[in-house]
Amino acid sequence: MTEVSAVRNVALRLMYDGTNYHGWQVQKNEVTVAETLEKALTKICKAPIKLTGCGRTDAGVHALNYCANFRTDATIPTDRIPLAINALIPPDIAVLDAVEAPDDFNAILSCKRKEYTYMIYNARIRNPMYVNRAYFCPVHLDLTAMKEAAAAFCGTRDFAAVRSVGTDVKTTVRTVYYCEVSKEGNLIELKVCADGFLYNMARAITGTVIYAGLGKILPGDINKILESADRRLAGPTVPPQGLYLTKLWYDGVVGRMMDKKL
Repeated sequence: MTEVSAVRNVALRLMYDGTNYHGWQVQKNEVTVAETLEKALTKICKAPIKLTGCGRTDAGVHALNYCANFRTDATIPTDRIPLAINALIPPDIAVLDAVEAPDDFNAILSCKRKEYTYMIYNARIRNPMYVNRAYFCPVHLDLTAMKEAAAAFCGTRDFAAVRSVGTDVKTTVRTVYYCEVSKEGNLIELKVCADGFLYNMARAITGTVIYAGLGKILPGDINKILESADRRLAGPTVPPQGLYLTKLWYDGVVGRMMDKKL
């Protein structure tokens, strides 16, 4: 009698430089992060593997913390999976950890909150080290105005004014837990945490905050812009290269994996 192997639900913690990829999602004619990982996992598990990611990142967007899960009946020990994958994938992707997740775990549906960080290099002369890593803005930005504008995005609001049309959603209402701006040297960081993000929402919020820093929008106008639900009144959608997925919140064993300092 043939013994049937148990199917495991494996969650991965990974990071990647998105420069050479057309986003996370598998596509027909473009190289993506998911496709690259699935090819490696298919070799390791000796059966086709389908990954579920915690969200779609666009072409050029990076992730310092990303979570994905897959099901397999392969017997490879869970703690061996990261090294096995890393031996088969390019150096701009790294699988950091793996755990056996509960059967009902889903990387996108089980995620409680996400944090994105947008990097802005604000100086007269560009820094070649930040090409594809940060948005270069050679015009002086008013940090105080940017902080005030960012704070105005907090709360449970309709964020239709800061999303790009392109995906159907049941509601454009989201809760932003914090939206903060800080600066060290010439590098400005905007961190925004929410229970979910609309298409290009983080990049449109950043573009609006930059407009406040340029004096094109007053921080006090943010509430009116959101209440209008009119995308034309907000700032532009900034390029993807400065955006990073930086933190994810989960319950249980996956949450503990994502919180571990590696």
